[in-house]
This record gives sequence, structure tokens and C-alpha cells, in this order.
Amino acid sequence: MAINSDIVSIRQGASAFDETNVLNETGHKNMLHLIHLRWLAVGGQIATILVATWGFGIQLPLFNMLAVMVCLIAFNVGGHLRWHEERVVSNRELFLAMLVDIASLTAQLYFTGGINNPFVFLFLLQVILSAVLLRAESTWLVVAITTLCLAFLSVVNKPLVWPANSPYKLADLYAIGLLICFVLNAALLVIFITRIGRNLRAGDAALASLRQRAAEEEHIVRMGLLASGAAHELGTPLATMSVVLGDWKRMPQFSGNAAMLEEIEEIEGQLLRCKSIVSGILLSAGETRGESSSKTSLDNFFESLVEEWESSRPAQHFEYNNCIDEEFTVAFDSTVKQMLFNVLDNALEVSPNWLRFEVSKNQEQLFLIVSDRGPGFRADILEQVGTPYNSSKGRPGGGLGLFLVMNVARTLGGTLAVNNRKEGGAEVVITLPLSSLVLQENQ
Repeated sequence: MAINSDIVSIRQGASAFDETNVLNETGHKNMLHLIHLRWLAVGGQIATILVATWGFGIQLPLFNMLAVMVCLIAFNVGGHLRWHEERVVSNRELFLAMLVDIASLTAQLYFTGGINNPFVFLFLLQVILSAVLLRAESTWLVVAITTLCLAFLSVVNKPLVWPANSPYKLADLYAIGLLICFVLNAALLVIFITRIGRNLRAGDAALASLRQRAAEEEHIVRMGLLASGAAHELGTPLATMSVVLGDWKRMPQFSGNAAMLEEIEEIEGQLLRCKSIVSGILLSAGETRGESSSKTSLDNFFESLVEEWESSRPAQHFEYNNCIDEEFTVAFDSTVKQMLFNVLDNALEVSPNWLRFEVSKNQEQLFLIVSDRGPGFRADILEQVGTPYNSSKGRPGGGLGLFLVMNVARTLGGTLAVNNRKEGGAEVVITLPLSSLVLQENQ
């Protein structure tokens, strides 16, 4: 029970680590959205200064406004360089980035009329973005800070110097400014809230996938512990049966009967096979992959695997095609062999008259393809391939075969694909990365 708890705790810790990575990746994408929005803000400020100065003849404190803009550009360039390399973005860092935007907007409004500037409503954009990007407590801090900024601007600001001979009325320009501010707020919210919403949905989907995978892996761990316990329990009766059979071979009533001796030897052979299976289960449960891996050539591994499988299965017509001409030194462990045995056994069960196993590769991946001429998979089974107890056999515990195969392949960095063949039957394709299997010459 202690081992069980330790393994489950390790799995839960790994799951929490993966979820943290997903959240950090989501935060990184949101930070990039803020950087893009900041560039738009810089462009908008430049356009506003040009229109106000040259179009309406308004005298602006250009030096002060350009100084604020240069600081914002420098901050954005620094942020772009940092977050191009750094992938982990926390809520605190997003909050500080938004504070810089709020401070920049406050400074520009201070030099251009304060709360009387129609672009003061851009503070609402900051509040809405904070509600989407930040945690609740950080969002309320943004609300408090923007409120204080507005209060400050209503009391302290530098009024705009309006040209005496201007043909434009201040009220008309204020209305135009409000309209432009509304369009800017609406357009930016639609663009960036859509992007951020898509980003958050992708993060939620990734988290759901990780949690599903963690649940499946915990299921596998419990099954492995159960199999390991059963293997330990079977060791004693198998040893007892072996001793009894040895005694029988020496008894006069059996030693003089050739037919009985032949049957006893057959039973001993099957008993040795059972003991070998039990030893394999214990080896897989007790050692890591690196410890139990065997160094061999790719061709030898599959040749011995096919020979062992054929020697104990009643397949009437079995085809083995190795389409790999090159020779590789690889490291395979017992789980790979058991994974392939599982797929071959399932195919043999539905197609005892014909079965094919094909090995091929490209530059990066190894393909293991098992084909049969059985009834194929139902559509509802294909939609949920790899989920436990997803089987058409209708027996208790069915559907674990492909579930285990998929998780073994996934552990090795590979994938599992299942489809029905046009000529009838089904095809299971296991894809494994060569980089995790092939050993270099100096290893």
C-alpha cells in the first residue's frame, strides 16, 4: 500500500507540473498579446499627435509626450526580447506589465488636459483586459489604480493650449474624440478579447487533456500494481507444480509410460512458459525502462519477437515484412514486446486465417503496422480508441488492450492510429520516434 501511495503521489506531482506548464504557456501568449497591443498604442499616439498638431493646430507638449512614448517603446522592446526567450509568465508579471500601460496612459493624459481629454475612456480598455487576463484580486487592484489615476487627472493636469483663431469648436472636437475613442475601444476589444479567449480556450483544452491523461496513467499504475501482486502470488503455486511434475516423472507408473511422460513434458513446457511470463511481469514492474532495456539490432529484435509469437500462437497465415534495409542498434524493453504481442493477439482473435505485421520507417519515425481481415472496428469504437473498456467484445474488462498499447506508445513519445482497411479488416499503426530508440555507435 505504501508503494501504491508513493507512485500515485509521483503521478499527481507530475500532473500538477504539467498543468503549471500549460498555465505558464497561456500566460506567455497573453503577454505577447499585450506587447502587440502596446505597439498599436504607440502607433495610435503618434497618429493622434500628428493630427492634433498639424490638422487642428493644437499646441502639444511634444517633448514630454515623446519622452513618455520613448519610455513605452523601450519597455516594449525589452519585453519582446525577454519574453521571446522566457516562456514562463506569471500573473504578477502580467499585472506589472499592465501597470506600465496604465502609467503611460496617465502621463500622456496629464500633458493633454487630464480628465477633459476624451481619450480618458481608454482606461476602460485596461480594466476589461485585466478582467480577462488577471486573477480576481489583481483585477480589483487595476480598478482601484485606474480610479485613483482618474481622480488625480481631474485635479492635476496641464490644460491644452487652444489656438485663438481656430475654426473648430472645442465641443465638436470633444465629440469627435469621444467617437474615435469608442471605435478604438470597441475594435481593440473585439480583436484582442477574441485572441485571448481563443488562447484561454486552448489552455483549458490542454489542461483537460492533461487531467485525462493523468487519470489514465493512474489507472495503468493500479493495474500494474495488481499484475505485479498477482505475479508474486502465482510464483509459489507454479514452483509447487514444477516440483510435483518432477516427482511424477520419477514414479514407476509414469516413467514406464511413454504417452504419460510426453504429456508431463508438455505440461512442464507450458509451466516454464508461465514462469517466464511471471518473471517478465516482475521485471517490468521492478525496473525502469533504462535498467531493463536490452541492446540489440532492429532486425534481430523483430525477428526474435515474431519467432517467439509464432511459436505459441495458432496463426494459419502470418506475414512478416521488414521494409528497413539499414541496420540500427536499438534499445528495447519488455514493454515494447508486450505491446506488440497485445496488438497481434487482438488481431489473431478476430482474424485467425490471415495476419500481417510490417515494420517500416522514415528519417525520424519507426512504423509498426498490424493488419487483419476481421470485421473491423465499429464507428463508435474508432471515435474513442485508446479509452479503457472501449470494446465490442462485450466481456468484463474488455477494451484494455488498445488502452495499454496507446499509453505505452505515448510514454515512448509515439502515437497510435487505428482504422478500417478498404479491402476489409482493420489496421493498427504504432509510430515511435527513432531518436528515443536508436543508439549511437559510441553508446
